[in-house]
Amino acid sequence: MSGYSFPPPGYGYGKPPTAQPYTAPSASYSTSPSAPGADPYNNSFSSLLQSVFPPGTDPNIVACFQVADQDGSGFIDDKELQRALSSYNQSFSMRTVHLLMFTFTNTNTRKIGPKEFTSVFHSLQHWRDIFERADRDRSGKIDPNELREALWSEGYSVSPVVLDLLVSKFDKTGGRNRAVEYDNFVECCVTVKGLSEKFKAKDPGYTGSATFTYEAFMLAVLPFLIA
Repeated sequence: MSGYSFPPPGYGYGKPPTAQPYTAPSASYSTSPSAPGADPYNNSFSSLLQSVFPPGTDPNIVACFQVADQDGSGFIDDKELQRALSSYNQSFSMRTVHLLMFTFTNTNTRKIGPKEFTSVFHSLQHWRDIFERADRDRSGKIDPNELREALWSEGYSVSPVVLDLLVSKFDKTGGRNRAVEYDNFVECCVTVKGLSEKFKAKDPGYTGSATFTYEAFMLAVLPFLIA
């Protein structure tokens, strides 16, 4: 497809930019591989541990979480998260909500605590800014070139073939309009970020190659397919 440019030599896949405004939660939310009886595959179905709001968290974020956490358990489920995000004019499908929960907890328990909620909130603000910068004509949609540039700004240099697959997947018309709206853009970002992070965990030197066992590969990819 014309208009695509290949990443510069040495840029590699998903190498993080100099400054990253958000990070996924640390491995402390899942069972440590070094602990006795730990899951050697870092099973994403492990339980989610209680967390707290990071110091200095915006009071509006705290209030939003507390309203959603109706039973005062310290966790909110997928439906509560969807409602909480909708209160800020960000309407997302349940699939996108599930992907957000998995990415920021590394579990499929479909519950998040205060720390994870704060990360989700800041990341959505960040992705909104990226989307609006890419959407130069203010159409509410971005085309393939704008999507490529948006991903590139996050450090993800996808090939034209991968870009075509992403557009076909995340265009609500199945690829006919060749355009991606904001809610699907978030799902695209979560998918690319999540899969890239799984790959980078096996390729810390950014060589572009990694070795997975069959089980580890399935556990890395399947959560993004069954969300």
